[in-house]
Amino acid sequence: MFKRLYDWLMALAQGPYAVPALGAVAFAESSFFPLPPDLLLAPMALAKPRAAWFYAFVATVGSVAGGAFGYWIGAALYDSVGQWLIHLYGYQERMAALKQTYADYGAWVIVLKGVTPIPFKIVTIGSGLLGYPFWTFVGLSFLTRGARFFIVATALHRWGDPLRAALERHFAAFVLTMAAIVIIGFYLAIKVF
Repeated sequence: MFKRLYDWLMALAQGPYAVPALGAVAFAESSFFPLPPDLLLAPMALAKPRAAWFYAFVATVGSVAGGAFGYWIGAALYDSVGQWLIHLYGYQERMAALKQTYADYGAWVIVLKGVTPIPFKIVTIGSGLLGYPFWTFVGLSFLTRGARFFIVATALHRWGDPLRAALERHFAAFVLTMAAIVIIGFYLAIKVF
């Protein structure tokens, strides 16, 4: 099963729709989708190491655009879609604590959540809900999401061949690790944030 998934991801990574797919996944992950764009970024950068930074740029732009959409969900649609997403991720009881955290440390919340596996969509929707200044939010999102994706792309560019060989040998472990990171990120978002 993991071999078929690996082959499919590598074929997608080398195919004509790889870049739009990466942008779409990055957009969706920042506003409503639970899977990180790293699942596409890694195979794409491994398939074409010279394009790794371009892919990081695409992921950054997609992520920030998705973040702006998440901000809009929080600002304009909180009573309907925003509430539903917050309930979906089990975050409704933490909103009062989030409001206080934003009042005290708004920029640091965005910076820390932007580079960690804690779901960024919680920050984007929360920023809109709490009225955090939009352009400051966008600037911090570019900084943090860009840092995250460019660090990944740089590592994949620099150590691409050994990482690709390791990924081929241990793809199941990679997928399970990514799943664990997502689950831990949601847990931390609910319990710590």
